[in-house]
Amino acid sequence: MAAGDPEAPLRAVVNLVGGYASTGLVHETPIEEFERMLTVNLRPTHLVTRAALPHLVGAGGGAVVCVAARAAVAPFPGVAGYVTAKAAVLGFASAVAVEYRTAGVRCNTVLPSVIDTPTNRDAMPGADQTRWVDPAEIASVIRFLASDESAPTSGAAVPVYGRA
Repeated sequence: MAAGDPEAPLRAVVNLVGGYASTGLVHETPIEEFERMLTVNLRPTHLVTRAALPHLVGAGGGAVVCVAARAAVAPFPGVAGYVTAKAAVLGFASAVAVEYRTAGVRCNTVLPSVIDTPTNRDAMPGADQTRWVDPAEIASVIRFLASDESAPTSGAAVPVYGRA
């Protein structure tokens, strides 16, 4: 486990796991698909953060970085489960920021727009892919938020939209 070495205490956790599904309008979305989006996007963030927090507190503080999505603050039709799950990740991160502030643990969230990945390129061949955000750009923001350089920042929702 990453927190097992007392000579190198855990200082940051990044929650990257998530998924996307377009399921139709709310009344068309089966409850199983809606719940699947919560399970895929919110549950791992909660479980990993929950496991890491005692180690971060024990080390005197650190950073948690969560990945939500632009859709959490700017929804679009046909993806209510996804939008709800990413908004829940944002809310969860805000709660962590408040609850662990005095313990020196900060928690921030990045909100990428469409990420320029092979999967997204295959799924949206007609889209203007030059406006999408490069994964390396998202990684730079995450690296900053996980570093001591961002020590005064907690509870932030950082847009990483590229040119979108």
